[in-house]
Amino acid sequence: MDVRLTGEQQQLRDAAAKLADDLGPGAVGELDDTERVARLEKTVAATGWRSLRSDGASGVEVALVAEEFGRRLVDVPFLGPVLADDLGQDAATIVFGAHAPDARGLNRGVVLDGVAVGAVALGEPTPGVDLTRWQAPAGEVSPAGALDTASAQRAQALALVVTAADILGAARGAFDLACDYAKVREQYGKAIGSYQAVAHLLAESLVLLEGSTSILRYAAWAVDEEDPDVALQAARVAKVYCAKSAHTVCETAIQVHGGIGNTWECLAHVYLRRVLVSTGLWSVSLKEISVGLS
Repeated sequence: MDVRLTGEQQQLRDAAAKLADDLGPGAVGELDDTERVARLEKTVAATGWRSLRSDGASGVEVALVAEEFGRRLVDVPFLGPVLADDLGQDAATIVFGAHAPDARGLNRGVVLDGVAVGAVALGEPTPGVDLTRWQAPAGEVSPAGALDTASAQRAQALALVVTAADILGAARGAFDLACDYAKVREQYGKAIGSYQAVAHLLAESLVLLEGSTSILRYAAWAVDEEDPDVALQAARVAKVYCAKSAHTVCETAIQVHGGIGNTWECLAHVYLRRVLVSTGLWSVSLKEISVGLS
């Protein structure tokens, strides 16, 4: 495995980052800006990134976009539609349990139950715990096809990888938020980032992020390149590692902000909400993992 990104992958990541930086919410109040959301939806739809898999994109490329969208809290559907596209269903979103977790503006869902693929009608999407993604209740399941065992395992691996990438992106966003605050917030005439207590917290967060990047990059590569059972195992490990690390990074970001970190106006809680919800999607228990995690 070559861990370096190709030129095309770097361009995709940079394009996703620019889109997210330009139109993602920069403050809690912007989550309710319908004009911004409409522009963001139009732009994301125009990219065609929701159909990356059917266009031949690799798991690494899907994960790169998911990570950048998580980093800037992109609040229009991507995770759900790109996973539905992987199952051969366009203009739909993935269903998890009894609801579709990423359904803003969509009325069709697709569910993978073992190797069976089903289609469902969705109810009215509403905001949930994750303020950046709207969920919708799922109706009755109608048969829409079936996958072979290997394809079903790869689809499950991709779902874990994409949610792990979203988690890592949100953790990076929270880390950047904390670093920016540590540079401008002063105590005793100095920026708080100059004090070792704060600097060490941020350094530990950076180590967790770098470790998460490495383990996720391999899992994303494995979706297409390793045997299906190996890819699924790698994806499970990546999901657990990224989720555990992201929880720590987000909590650290809130701590660095001090009292303001616990207020509604601070974006830190929005990042934490996104991490918590993505962690609960296709959750992994430690008994499903055959290697040790400290």
